[in-house]
Amino acid sequence: MLNTAKGASDTVLYKIDVPANRYDLLCLEGLVRGLQVFKERINLPRYEKIIPAQGEGQRLIITEETVQVRPHAVAAVLRNINFTKERYDSFIDLQEKLHQNICRRRALVAIGTHDLDTISGPFTFTAKAPSEIKFKPLNQSQEYTASQIMDLYRTDSHLRHYLHLIENKPLYPVIYDSNGVVLSMPPIINGDHTKISVNTRNVFVECTGTDITKAKIVLDIIVTMFSEYCEKPFSVEAAEVVYPNGKTHIYPVSILLTRMCLKSHVTGNGNNIEIEIPPTRADIIHACDIVEDAAIAYGYNNIQMTIPKTYTIANQLPLNKLTELLRLDLAAAGFTEALTFALCSQEDIADKLGMDISATKAVRIANPKTAEFQVARTTLLPGLLKTIAANRKMPLPLKLFEISDIVVKDPNTDVGARNYRHFCAVYYNKSPGFEIIHGLLDRVMQLLEVPPNEENGYTIKATEGSAFFPGRCAEIFAKGQSIGKLGVLHPDVITKFELTMPCSALEINIEPFV
Repeated sequence: MLNTAKGASDTVLYKIDVPANRYDLLCLEGLVRGLQVFKERINLPRYEKIIPAQGEGQRLIITEETVQVRPHAVAAVLRNINFTKERYDSFIDLQEKLHQNICRRRALVAIGTHDLDTISGPFTFTAKAPSEIKFKPLNQSQEYTASQIMDLYRTDSHLRHYLHLIENKPLYPVIYDSNGVVLSMPPIINGDHTKISVNTRNVFVECTGTDITKAKIVLDIIVTMFSEYCEKPFSVEAAEVVYPNGKTHIYPVSILLTRMCLKSHVTGNGNNIEIEIPPTRADIIHACDIVEDAAIAYGYNNIQMTIPKTYTIANQLPLNKLTELLRLDLAAAGFTEALTFALCSQEDIADKLGMDISATKAVRIANPKTAEFQVARTTLLPGLLKTIAANRKMPLPLKLFEISDIVVKDPNTDVGARNYRHFCAVYYNKSPGFEIIHGLLDRVMQLLEVPPNEENGYTIKATEGSAFFPGRCAEIFAKGQSIGKLGVLHPDVITKFELTMPCSALEINIEPFV
């Protein structure tokens, strides 16, 4: 028998890891409901969307001024809700967790919740100059203009992190009611006039953002989690959103809804299952997600291990096999392999190589964390030159090579970009060593069994390149196409990479040889 520590608590604490895509488990209500359904203690709730009579429902009108700031908005109403202190705290806590999670710190979506009894619709979501917006922010005692609000919260430990989302915009987003009362200035702060409390009975929920899909998911999660406390449990009153083009949409959209909170029944001859996806399960986007849930509910450890009915032997991809073979022979030729970052700065692939960034077809990173990782590399050369710069104190000559993927834009692919497997080598010494790089090219072609002739082999022809010394650059042709260049690097390029000695380089696309 194990002895417990003296004075230790008998309380058992459970740690629950919530998957990043299960937003419905971010609050106590969703977590408890999910566990009770999983343990089959309660039935799966069926959510009901209530459509108010004509002219009685709430409307949110979006004006065209919002297009350049936050073009999307969705809304709904929790009618006759019964808050307690614990429920209210959980309601506020869920909003904050969603803001940090799916809302990407309010960059994609900002949530606003308002006491509906203090305002009157229809509501207008528009954008105005900061000087034209004036209201009393949440928990403040006086009115401020939008510009003053930005200054007020510049030192606020919580809200200062969101100011950059709109502070450089000429217009700020704002939501008014029919009497001109400000509900909120998303994504910064709500108005104090519409502040909700434990005594609030009717809650108007609005989500504004730059991503309409995420906004719908966030709205669905909030209203489904707390509709349990409405006078009619699990009911949500729909709101109408009018877009600048005159089109109208009713939100929330997917109020339809078993252990994993997926309502299902067998159809046909018993070989098919029909699943209803509830609004709480935004993570279900493919049939494989349903299969995964079924496996979780059954228990992975309960699945018997069986030998597959089909017999297959895995093979290495031909391109990867060629890459591995070339690596061995290039190392045997006296070159050292380097592995550099797939991301780099715009300067590395453009300015430092004497090119314009628009001519590189580079794929940009939407939110780079550092200037060193702004784009996906379009050439392997900068990475090798930076490696040499970091190892200048090593004995000369420095002979490096790399075989890795580069990325360029391609509108003909489903993702808008394409990878190419490139081979790059550099020689750094007191003399340029063009003959060594040329010899390496001949050796690679010999390994690839490509003879040096125009008909069915490879040739090199004099050309010019922004990164190369004039008259010291050649283009390489093989398989009826240009596959790369070799030559002596331009002194400006060498200087920009903080090098002091001549350097020759070779870079080709090896995919045509697979």
